[in-house]
Amino acid sequence: MNDQSKNAAYFGFSPDNNGDANTLALQHAVTGGGTIYIDQVGIYDLSGTIVLDSCTKLVFGPGVILRKVPAQDGTPCGYTFVNRGAYTRSCDHHIEITGLHLLCNGNEAVGAIPGLRGHLSFFYIRDLIIRDFHCPDVLHSCFCIHACTFENLLLDNLFIEGFKDAVHLGKGHKFVIRHGVFKTFDDPIALNAHDYATSNPQLGWIEDGVIEDCYDLNQETTTGFFCRILAGSWCDWRAGMEVRHSDTVVCNHKLYRVIMEPTGEIYRSYTPPTHAHGIEEYDGGIRWVMVQDDDELYNCGCRNIHFRDIFLQKKRDCAFSIHFDNDNWSHSCYPYSTMPVQEDLIFENIFMENQIPHLIRSSTPVNTIKLLNSVLQNSTIALRTLPVDGLVYGQTDILLSGTTFKGSGVQDLVRCDGGRNARLKIAASIAPDDYHPCICGSVRLLDSDIEIQVRQ
Repeated sequence: MNDQSKNAAYFGFSPDNNGDANTLALQHAVTGGGTIYIDQVGIYDLSGTIVLDSCTKLVFGPGVILRKVPAQDGTPCGYTFVNRGAYTRSCDHHIEITGLHLLCNGNEAVGAIPGLRGHLSFFYIRDLIIRDFHCPDVLHSCFCIHACTFENLLLDNLFIEGFKDAVHLGKGHKFVIRHGVFKTFDDPIALNAHDYATSNPQLGWIEDGVIEDCYDLNQETTTGFFCRILAGSWCDWRAGMEVRHSDTVVCNHKLYRVIMEPTGEIYRSYTPPTHAHGIEEYDGGIRWVMVQDDDELYNCGCRNIHFRDIFLQKKRDCAFSIHFDNDNWSHSCYPYSTMPVQEDLIFENIFMENQIPHLIRSSTPVNTIKLLNSVLQNSTIALRTLPVDGLVYGQTDILLSGTTFKGSGVQDLVRCDGGRNARLKIAASIAPDDYHPCICGSVRLLDSDIEIQVRQ
């Protein structure tokens, strides 16, 4: 980290200024990196995006609040913070933000980079730390923290409330999300290796992560899951292929995606996309965006992810969704493509504190699901298939160890639908006498220390 230290007040950053003046002042303070202190108590209006260089540390003192406001000419705020390399796809490193209290104040975070849409947005980033972060009012369209194409990410001590995703990750590896308190209408945490065409700038594997000591606080309305674990697959472009909004192809060692209205309309593609960057139209109106040219791949998903000490206080249909999309907004899996196998997902010390019919639900191939030392109440682990031609699912191994069952009556514990198959082992677990768990579908019970019924 650059050992140069600065106080933003020296550059004119002040609670007494308007948003335009503060944007210019804070940008001046952070340009070139170093450690920048903002320690005068007050609410600081900010009307524009602050671009951070490598080796930058922002330290916000107690009582310092950033409040987003439109510019005086009416221009929307855009991102609050973004790394400079996000615009050029060149990697920045060692950026840290500590103690930030952000008020969205009715403002979204749509910026200039297609698919990057977080108030705190980072793309092509290494060694990023965000700690002691508070944001109580995320709106409906943009995420709070968004990182894609990352390495070494630490998000520590977060309080995020609002409507859209609290933490939204794309392609990357080596990350920790810990000590998080979330109260969001949508997903608190989204591990979106694949994604909507407008919700991540690149596609790729999300690997080697720990998510721990996190709370999904209750509220009256909801959508989504505590964590969305999203995968996808696609194929080479070929003349005459059918495409729709969000479809991905490989062409000339580059990845391209279709950007159209999310109506479900199907188009015929006869001209291969060849442009080097941005969005271009082909065949009289099919809009293709060049997604990436430095990582040719045909599928993506999540692997080596460890959830531990998770407190599920919100009523949801499903807490953890191991997921493909298949709707007008996102088409995760192209017919006859090679599906990814999401791998080695561990769920440890999971506490269900509300009604959650499906603790874990999978529509993607997954090799192993381990549920350890957890409390499970009238909830099911469900494996399903996606109704897309040519997709092949393998076997899933499920281990439940040290589980306390608090259910009652007859309950599907593990269910395989649509040709999915699993092997199940239950060890060191305990259940009440009036709880009668069942396995349903093609589930082979290897061993269990509680009584399991089999039903078709």
